[in-house]
Amino acid sequence: MMWLDILQVFLGFIVGGVVGFFVSRKLMTKYLKQNPPINEDMIRTLMSGMGRKPNEKQVKQMMKQMQKYM
Repeated sequence: MMWLDILQVFLGFIVGGVVGFFVSRKLMTKYLKQNPPINEDMIRTLMSGMGRKPNEKQVKQMMKQMQKYM
């Protein structure tokens, strides 16, 4: 009967890991939608720092690219 106890502990770890993964993934996507890591002002500052004067079309293009990877 000892192997049954070991099997239960092993299954508990697997189930806990799977549930924990999906819960943390859901929380992170929710957090990133509410608090995006980069916004339009940051893009303007970044482009200005590189010596470019960004126009609105370029800023919107960059934001669209950033949203595609989130």
